[in-house]
Amino acid sequence: MSLEIKVPTVGESITEVTLSQWLKQDGDYVEMDENIAELESDKATFELPAEKAGILRIIAQEGDTLEIGAVVCTIEEGGAPAGDAKPAAASEEKASAPAATANVADENPDSYAAGTASPAAAKILREKGIDPVTIKGTGKEGRITKEDAEKAQVAPKAAAPAKEAPKAAAPVAVAGSRNERREKMTSLRKTIAKRLVSVKNETAMLTTFNEVNMQPIMDLRAKYKDTFKEKHGVGLGFMSFFTKAVTTALKEWPAVNARIEENELVYSDFADISIAVSAPKGLVVPVLRNAESMSLHEIEKGIGALAVKARDNKLTIDEMTGGTFTITNGGVFGSMMSTPIINAPQSAILGMHNIIQRPVAENGQVVIRPMMYIALSYDHRVIDGRESVSFLVRVKQLLEDPARLLLEV
Repeated sequence: MSLEIKVPTVGESITEVTLSQWLKQDGDYVEMDENIAELESDKATFELPAEKAGILRIIAQEGDTLEIGAVVCTIEEGGAPAGDAKPAAASEEKASAPAATANVADENPDSYAAGTASPAAAKILREKGIDPVTIKGTGKEGRITKEDAEKAQVAPKAAAPAKEAPKAAAPVAVAGSRNERREKMTSLRKTIAKRLVSVKNETAMLTTFNEVNMQPIMDLRAKYKDTFKEKHGVGLGFMSFFTKAVTTALKEWPAVNARIEENELVYSDFADISIAVSAPKGLVVPVLRNAESMSLHEIEKGIGALAVKARDNKLTIDEMTGGTFTITNGGVFGSMMSTPIINAPQSAILGMHNIIQRPVAENGQVVIRPMMYIALSYDHRVIDGRESVSFLVRVKQLLEDPARLLLEV
């Protein structure tokens, strides 16, 4: 008797997912709760576990868009292949012959694990564009481990002999060629596109600008960064100062932290700050909960943890929903100025930009200072001009005199 494995319910607003990758092959024996595939929604990537042990029979293919509840595969009754009893003995023999341990896959070509990447290794190889069949696994039964995948990136570059140079140069397009390629949009990219257009069309979006002299913060960081890291185990960056300044200003101008729900304005007395992060599969916006009650080092640790999860595609649905205000930093990519788009249903977003040494007037003197343009895009239906400008000026004041953040003045 076979068991149908269906797309699980992963979130209230999610109606479909994309099958991004099979972690096992058709006909493989799988254990109960073993991850067999990766599914990608418009908000996160998650793994699909086997609900029983048996033989995997694949129905949906990689790249298919599946509705919640759709059948992905079936698992038939069946035991592990007879060959699975051999690897243990084989590994014992190889323990006495270290030189042969790297060729497990070659000596046991019939093993279902040979040439198969572990979930962690598969992610790394996919992000690097490396075909698993080109990698020789050193794991049990020839399985490709995370370490194999990490080394695979360096090996071709470091070991490529000079005689292979002409082969590498051959596929390069000649000048004037008009080649094109098509790629199916991921669920995440389609959702980003849909949401951005929706925000532009459905909100009265306006942007106000100001500039910040970053010298006080840079001096403070230079003075205390070593002590800060030694005590808290995390570096002191700009994001913690900006987050702290934003949460302080939100208390004074609550409309900037509000949102529209049907015919009502909803004001939040807490600040869940969404931090825009560029992840391998596109822009994601994880949320730092109750940022208004956090210290600088708690903010740094929270942002760091979310950034690591974003990079590894391990953010959960809950970690990316429910923010009340967003901060985005285009400056890390060299952006001088921009008009960030609101992250609906929020009503405002703060854009940070590149820090440039520029001449400015101070006390009647022209001096060189590290200056940053900041931009606040806001929904004029919720936030009036006075509130938006005053909010941004308050953020500027707090950043240019960081002692205010500690004294709350």
